[in-house]
Amino acid sequence: MATQEKSLEKADKDENGLTSKHGSEVKLKRELGLFSAVNLILGVMIGSGIFVSPSSALQYSGSVAVCLIIWTVSGVISLLGALSFAELGTVLGESGAEYAYFREAFGKMHKFWGPLPSFICAWIYVVILRPAEVAIIVMTFAEYAIQPFTRELETDYKMMAIKLGSLSALFIMTYINITSVKLFVRVQNIFGVCKIFACLVVIGGGIYVIAKGNTDHLEKGFEGSKISAGGLSLALYSGLWAYDGWSSVTVVTEEIINPAVNVPLSISIAVPLITALYVFMNVAYMSVLSFDEMTSVPAVAVTFGDRVLGPASFLIPLGVAIATFGCAMSVQFGVTRVCYTAARGGHMLEVFSFVNVKRLTPAPAVALQALITSVFIIVGNISTLIEFASWFLWFFYGLAMVALLVLRRTQADKPRPYRVPTPVPCFVLLIAIFLSVLPIVHDPSIKYLMAIGFIVLGVGVYTLFVYYKKTPTYLLRKFTFLVQVLFESVPPSNRED
Repeated sequence: MATQEKSLEKADKDENGLTSKHGSEVKLKRELGLFSAVNLILGVMIGSGIFVSPSSALQYSGSVAVCLIIWTVSGVISLLGALSFAELGTVLGESGAEYAYFREAFGKMHKFWGPLPSFICAWIYVVILRPAEVAIIVMTFAEYAIQPFTRELETDYKMMAIKLGSLSALFIMTYINITSVKLFVRVQNIFGVCKIFACLVVIGGGIYVIAKGNTDHLEKGFEGSKISAGGLSLALYSGLWAYDGWSSVTVVTEEIINPAVNVPLSISIAVPLITALYVFMNVAYMSVLSFDEMTSVPAVAVTFGDRVLGPASFLIPLGVAIATFGCAMSVQFGVTRVCYTAARGGHMLEVFSFVNVKRLTPAPAVALQALITSVFIIVGNISTLIEFASWFLWFFYGLAMVALLVLRRTQADKPRPYRVPTPVPCFVLLIAIFLSVLPIVHDPSIKYLMAIGFIVLGVGVYTLFVYYKKTPTYLLRKFTFLVQVLFESVPPSNRED
């Protein structure tokens, strides 16, 4: 065992060893074309929300007309934010999205404080936000997938079945993400088409109802509108939350074929497409359901399907299951690249930047995410956790806009294959500030103290293990060796020394 460990360590360090033998092959490959990049964005953005609980914008806006305006404006803001990320992704050419942008823009400003924003970003995304998000999405998938078999079960047994189903689904998506990027692409492309079909089924049902002349709910227009700063702000906040995921393609820039073209083009296709789907799906819902029904039923699309689709109503729960599984798999795919990039940059354990020598996937990073997500599934009640963690999203988006403006000054001569007009990131920055402050002002609660506490904990981890490098070297060496053997992984040839 000791001899094998020394041999493997020598192979990692020796120029003529395993790393150089595989050369440029020991790194993530560019395997996502335009169609796959579009489907990745669709996969992350279209989850269960538009099927199960799309009514928050209606509840806060008070009327059909204002609600549809909110959904449209939210789509436009998301598109502007995504195009700003496209500039950052193409000028730097690195995976990791916000993590890579913060490190490049702020990393050299100060020895201690400069790298801290990128570390905190990775800390929140990798350890809390994304695995908790995957856990909630995959539990929603399990709930809908096993619904026909658990109707007669008691609540405790039903929850146990949901958790077992969630862990099974997590195992399958982890297997896919460890096995092959090509396998992920194939599965995601199929699921992406199925998601669009499910959305079109809802829209088609709405067109059928409207064609029959059932427009009473839609004709109410602006009736009941809550034209107040607080109401409109909360409606916009809920709308933008439904669109989250527009930055997903920039998380995997290093795996996009011809990113200078396909990153901005995939965003320009996917986000407007999703905006149109969301707006017309809401029109369909509101053509059938009243305001009170929209804001009270547990699953809007299921109720809609029961009333409109007849024998084909089973398509809605099936659509929710497909949407949630595809979304969870895509979120996991993306966050493993954040973990991989952060480990490569020295902000996570280096072993999580290692690549499987046969499959060329970041297998250790995928396994780590599966492990953390499993813990969240077993714990179960993590809604408060994801509420406080999700507050960081628009904070990070705003900081990314600052990074874009900083890089335009500090790296003005660097080629920019794609460039957004300066007012665009400035506008998105203002929106991000607004959405970061709004929840605290509207509903000050202990969860924001929890957020601050988690940041403080992250600063402590960064100071001890990253800045001062106080790590248990012997144990890490043993752990690294174990992970390498389990996942047949070696350092990538493009790692940062």
